Amino acid sequence: MEIKYLKYIRDCAVSLSVIFTVLCLNFFQFPIPIAYAAALTSLSDTLSTVKVSTAANNDISFVTPTGVTSGQTIIVTFPATWAINASLTFTDVDVLDDGANVTLAGAPSGATWGVVRTSATILTLTNGTTAVGAGSVIRIKIGTNATNQSTGVFQVTNGSVTGAASNALAITGSFGDTGSISIPLVSDDTVAVTATVPQAITFSVSTSTIAFGTLDSAAARYASSSASGSATDVAAHTLAVSTNGETGYAITVKGATLTFGSSTISAVGVSPGASSAGTEQFGIYATKSGGVNGTIAAPYATASSFGYDATSATSTTFASGTSATATETYSLHYLANIAAITEAGAYSTTLTYVATANF
Repeated sequence: MEIKYLKYIRDCAVSLSVIFTVLCLNFFQFPIPIAYAAALTSLSDTLSTVKVSTAANNDISFVTPTGVTSGQTIIVTFPATWAINASLTFTDVDVLDDGANVTLAGAPSGATWGVVRTSATILTLTNGTTAVGAGSVIRIKIGTNATNQSTGVFQVTNGSVTGAASNALAITGSFGDTGSISIPLVSDDTVAVTATVPQAITFSVSTSTIAFGTLDSAAARYASSSASGSATDVAAHTLAVSTNGETGYAITVKGATLTFGSSTISAVGVSPGASSAGTEQFGIYATKSGGVNGTIAAPYATASSFGYDATSATSTTFASGTSATATETYSLHYLANIAAITEAGAYSTTLTYVATANF
């Protein structure tokens, strides 16, 4: 009996040995697959602002060593104090695979990816049937920087805690790769910069003395820098102005018409007119060169037509500009005509030109 029992034990041992050997052979011939999660590389999240408690665009980028197969998810989890706008949808998101935009919707379908705000801090991306290869660069734009299918409206609000330690964004999902991105929030990411540009204006009158010479009712006379004046229409002098005034400048003129005692040579007035020998006339017109947008005021703006409407007590606008300008030069032409009965005498006047900048 004892011999039979020992034989039975020996046979069992042999059987177990055979079973173990077969199992080992099968194991090495058909190894059990094991999934390994890989670490994402080249991670970054560029925000439009890193100020705490402020809505911002996110531009997330990373390299997936494993890739993303059909139906797999990428989950973006923001830190606890952050908040994805409750109205944010796929229209506020762009997803790019190696620089090429993929089509998005609320749920995956075919090649279309699904994008869902899963919670206040989680955004879930689900691949449809698009194959994302190993080593691909995935880029996720969230906010108004998303412009592919539509322009985004809603953003993610940054957390309320400064520093990077409490502001690590996590990337996980069934695609297997994982990673995190630290974001250094600050209380204020703006820097106020100031500068002062000093005010500047230049103004010059080319000469302070001009003359008509001897007047004659038979012919017009024109003022010039010569004491004898001119029989032809010439520029008597120039005014030059420049300024960095934001809204430009104005030039005014003030002074009586030609006067001798109680006698005067009548000014042309507010309506410019051509020279008319034998009729009393005192008037001016001007032309402009250089600068930006200076304009000559009526009645001085019509070439070869003269006007004058200032008085000894009243200034009138001669010219003006509406913005900062380099030098603008005005050339002034003066006319004098007399009648046969204009009183004899040495007529004169003093005209005052004033330039004012509008800073």
